[in-house]
Parts: sequence; C-alpha cells; structure tokens
Amino acid sequence: MCVPGEAVELRPEPNNRHDRWAVAAFSSRGVQFGYVSAEKAQWIGGMIREGRELTVLFQGLHQNTAWVRVAFDGEIPDLPVQRPAPPPPDESGFYADPIYEDE
Repeated sequence: MCVPGEAVELRPEPNNRHDRWAVAAFSSRGVQFGYVSAEKAQWIGGMIREGRELTVLFQGLHQNTAWVRVAFDGEIPDLPVQRPAPPPPDESGFYADPIYEDE
C-alpha cells in the first residue's frame, strides 16, 4: 500500500452520503486506502478548505489501521524511529525482550 515516509494526499468529501465532513486518504499513486478518523476529519477538512498547506506522510500500518502524520504551513512531519518487531516466542514459550542499539 504505502511505505513509511511516502507522501499521502487528503481530500475532503463534502458530498459523502455518510459523513459530509469525511476526508479520504490517497497514496502517492492515487489509490484510496482509507479515511481520516471522524474525530479529526472536521478539523483537518476545515484546514484544507481554508487553504492551509498540508504535508502528510504515511507512518505505518497496524492490523487494519493506517497511521499518517500531518503538518501544516510548510512544516515537515517527524516520523518516529521504525523498530523491527520483536521475535516470536521460542518453542518453550519464552518471549525475550527486544534489545535496541540506540538505547
């Protein structure tokens, strides 16, 4: 779908029959992959309608939820450090804590 750091476009959908405040999320290839949450859609849609410059980056995917970072007025959103998933438990069920180089 998208890789972390890839540009995302947010498009208000004022004619959406389910929610006039809906804001759709599109990949840099023009493929819609979801919507901004209802809690944030009205606020972000308002910023878009006001003509505010948005920079939106794909952050990641967790189960069935995509995460994006949004910044306004020429700012660039910061992405958190991407850490690998911890290894699965071994045959005995032991689950080791991950060790990160930067800590």
